[in-house]
This record gives sequence, C-alpha cells and structure tokens, in this order.
Amino acid sequence: MEFFKIKKDIPFMSYGRLTTSISLITFILAIFFLVTRGLHLSVEFTGGTLMEVQYSQAANVDEIRDDLSKIGLDQATVQTYGSSKNVMLRLPNKPGINTSTLSNQVFQELKQTAPDLQLKSVEYIGPQVGKDLINNGLMAILFVCIGIMLYLAIRFEWRFAVSAIIANMHDVVIILGFFAAFQWEFSLTVLAAILAVLGYSVNESVVVFDRIRENFRTIRGGTVPQVINNAITATMSRTIITHGCTEMMVLSMFFFGGPSLHYFALALTIGIVFGIYSSVLVASPLVMWLGVSRENLVKVKKRKEEAVV
Repeated sequence: MEFFKIKKDIPFMSYGRLTTSISLITFILAIFFLVTRGLHLSVEFTGGTLMEVQYSQAANVDEIRDDLSKIGLDQATVQTYGSSKNVMLRLPNKPGINTSTLSNQVFQELKQTAPDLQLKSVEYIGPQVGKDLINNGLMAILFVCIGIMLYLAIRFEWRFAVSAIIANMHDVVIILGFFAAFQWEFSLTVLAAILAVLGYSVNESVVVFDRIRENFRTIRGGTVPQVINNAITATMSRTIITHGCTEMMVLSMFFFGGPSLHYFALALTIGIVFGIYSSVLVASPLVMWLGVSRENLVKVKKRKEEAVV
C-alpha cells in the first residue's frame, strides 16, 4: 500500500557523512552520561521490599502514591494487578530501616485512608536477585544481537550483518543514554522495551536491505549510492505508514497507560525514532562504505562451454 509515491530518488547517501557524524556524537554523549551518571535502577535490580495489599473497593493509585510520598517513598512503584482492588507496592530500601519496620510503616500509613485494608504478603528482594537480573538481561541482549547477525549474514551478506548490528546497538546505547541523562527509572519493563526495539529496528533494516538486494538485480547501470537511494526512497511510504501507526499506539500507552507503562512507552518511543534513523541513515551508509557491490549479492551464472566435436 502506498499513500504517495516519490518519483525522484532522494539522495540519502550524499548526506551519509553528516548523518553518521550526528549518530556518532549522540552515541558518545550517551556513553558519557552512562559513565558519569549511571542508570537509576528500580527495585527489581537494587533490591527492596515487595508488598501486596487488598482494598475493599477499587484502589486509588494516585492517592496511594501521595500517601507513600508523605513517608519519604516518592520512588516507590504502585500498580494494580488481577483486579482494581489488588495493589502491588515495590519499595526501595531506606537506610537504617529493615524490611519489617518499613512494611509496617507503609501499611499503617495506607490504613489511615483505608481502615479495611488487608495485607496479603510481604517479600524482600535481595541485592543478589537484582544482580542476577542484570546479568540475565545483558545475556538476553547479547543473544539477541548474535541471532540478528547470524540471520542477516545468512539471508544477505556479512556486510549487511555488521552494519545492522552497529545500527541496532547504536539504538540501545542511545536509549540507555537518555535514561542515564535524565535519571529515569530503569526497570524490567524498560529492559523488555529495549529487547522489543532490537527486533523492531532489525525489521526495518531487513526491508531496506531486501530492496537494496533486489535493486542490484534489476538496476544494471546504477552506481552503489544510486541503488541504495532508490531502495530507501521506494520504502518511504511503507516506513511512514508502519511506524506512524506503531507510534500512535505507543503514544496512547504513554499518555493513558499510567505510571506503570510510562517508561516502557517512553523507551519504545525513543527506540522507534532512532530505529528509523539508524536503519536508513546509519546502516545503509555503512553498507556502502564496507564495499557492497552487485557481485556480493547476485551470483553470476557461468556459461557452459560447448563440447567441440
């Protein structure tokens, strides 16, 4: 489906040095913030207290957050689960206060506004659990990257695999850089968003790369930049429709999904924007600079010599 068709190819590759330079600067800034500020890890990673309480009627999540702020727990995570009456609280550690004292303090504070409140369970998340989650998350990202490289190398060619993984890791580091720069909470849902962005971004790269390979077969006299420019221009309509619809869904989660989905949607938004940018304006110039040619993608059929009688 094409809502519009661009008749003249846009010379994307002529701006390749500029776009990759912008990406390099953004990448370096993201690394700088990660090193100097670090990530603001959530309770799942740092350890803390997990409480489950039940109200007699639908819980007011905003009111619960206000009550927790009164006792210095502004960074606590509050979300409903199962039904609107069941609430899960993730409480960060407070210096000098043990788990039992902290959970009692929170329960008594919430009970002032809801006398019929019931405490269902209290669990302590140790720092070792958080360390294991971090290690498992990094391993998940590593395995996804390896899988992407193998897939692209088999389907296309090693130059495409290297370019795509550089572009995808560029997206991941920039997302992490945003969270480090603004000290947004990095939780398991954000990690899930990063893994989703990796798959989403490589999908865009595959579409562009597939068109580039097809162009090498059909455009005989074109140069490599012309072939790539035509491929990107031909997929512009699909890119706008697909990513536009996806971004509308993500923005609806961002504005109406509540605090529990806020950073998840925010990570997806950053990933989608930079995923489009990297797939078109980072991965494609890298493929060109790595020396891709028609001979790399199209096998030349050898003519069989006729037998001499």
